[in-house]
Amino acid sequence: QVQLVESGGGLVQAGDSLRLSCAASGRTSSVYGMGWFRQAPGKEREFVANISKYGGSTYYADSVKGRFTISVDNAKNTVYLQMNSLTPEDTAVYYCAADVSRSTSTATMGLPWGDYWGQGTQVTVSS
Repeated sequence: QVQLVESGGGLVQAGDSLRLSCAASGRTSSVYGMGWFRQAPGKEREFVANISKYGGSTYYADSVKGRFTISVDNAKNTVYLQMNSLTPEDTAVYYCAADVSRSTSTATMGLPWGDYWGQGTQVTVSS
């Protein structure tokens, strides 16, 4: 089992930045990749970004490319999501996910990705 705990969400204004963190514990050696999804009110959960365990590959949703950056610190078993130039459309609950087998590219195809999930952290961007 892998446990994921997110932090760093909050209320910001449009144009501001936030950095989300996700700390993994448990059988972290089994993790192949980690990433972030988000779910806005009344919408389905959507892929945001993910990264392979050693950072060799990263993928981003088109809506966040150029604004968000995902990174991983394996010594701390933590993945980060640096979010810049936030807009009200980024308002959502952000969930951290970890996958033990699927390629990180799978998430960009709309296919299932993520074996373990955190509880989520709220990000609210006011206009």
